[in-house]
Amino acid sequence: MEKKEKGNYFIQILVRLFSLPTGVFLIFVFPASTTYQLKDYGFGGGGVGNGSSGSYSVNAIGGEQSLGSLGGTAYDLGSGLTFTQQANVPPAPTFTNPSNYYNKLKIVLDTGDNPSDTKFAIAISTDNFSSDTRYVQNDSTIGGVLGGEDYQTYASWGGAAGTLIIGLVPSTSYAVKVKAIQGKFTETGYGPTATASTVSPRLTFDIDVSALDEENSATATSFGNLFAGTVTDSDKKVWVDFDTNGESGGRVYVYSNNAGLLSTRAAYTIGTVTGNLTALTEGFGAQSLTATNGLSETVLYDQTGNNVGTVDTSIREIFTASAPTTGGRGSFLFKAKSSAVTPAANDYTESITVVAAASF
Repeated sequence: MEKKEKGNYFIQILVRLFSLPTGVFLIFVFPASTTYQLKDYGFGGGGVGNGSSGSYSVNAIGGEQSLGSLGGTAYDLGSGLTFTQQANVPPAPTFTNPSNYYNKLKIVLDTGDNPSDTKFAIAISTDNFSSDTRYVQNDSTIGGVLGGEDYQTYASWGGAAGTLIIGLVPSTSYAVKVKAIQGKFTETGYGPTATASTVSPRLTFDIDVSALDEENSATATSFGNLFAGTVTDSDKKVWVDFDTNGESGGRVYVYSNNAGLLSTRAAYTIGTVTGNLTALTEGFGAQSLTATNGLSETVLYDQTGNNVGTVDTSIREIFTASAPTTGGRGSFLFKAKSSAVTPAANDYTESITVVAAASF
């Protein structure tokens, strides 16, 4: 009898707990704040929950057993929902120095068969990511922070033509690696690395004095006899070799000691001029003849016929290169004219200096 009464009492308590007066409703409130809301906070058998707000995203699934990951030196096999959503890990990019650059290197991404809207981020290091890890910025420089704007599509990274990573240190080896992302919860780890090196800044320069296009060690040319009223060419040309990896190419300049052909014996100078020697009484000047492999002639000396540009004590540009140049070659000669009143002497001479400079 006592047991039965206790049982009835227990039943009455349950009935009271689950009895509601007429017109009353149950209201359930999800855990929330001003910055988040958890739409699913209990994971029953097979339950799924995804939540987001303006400041966070959550990706989760219930009822799945994690197997961890399997890996080795040649493979890496992950498991779980997030792993299946990830983009394809990009293979090693093509990383080269195609033009002996001292301050930049070229990178061409491998998409890894990811869709065209996939974005890629590039990490770069001078010690194979041991202690130095930086990131290629969206303006192709390198920086210490990887921002959202630095994730760019394959097309934005130059596509098949690639892009130049700029602002690098000369004579330095760099390693790069790439990761991919295509929407939320898809970002991969970095793929394998590729390496390339910058070189030292370089300028090589040489002159040859010869009637022919050849390499030699001669340093002098002659007019022979200058007959009054006749324009005479120097018997040899001056040939210039110019080679540089300067970012903006470089320049070749000429200047003279005496601003003309000076005779100490006669105490007279056939002065340098700019113009047509045929029409002038007397004068001395230079005329450029050829410029190849990245070199071009400047307006002052790019003349024909008996037109010349002045060669005086001011340093004047005769050849120019606007970009890195390999095997640049140019030539010029001198022209002179004496008059009937020019003092006769056999020691009319001039010393010419040729200068080369690179624009790094």
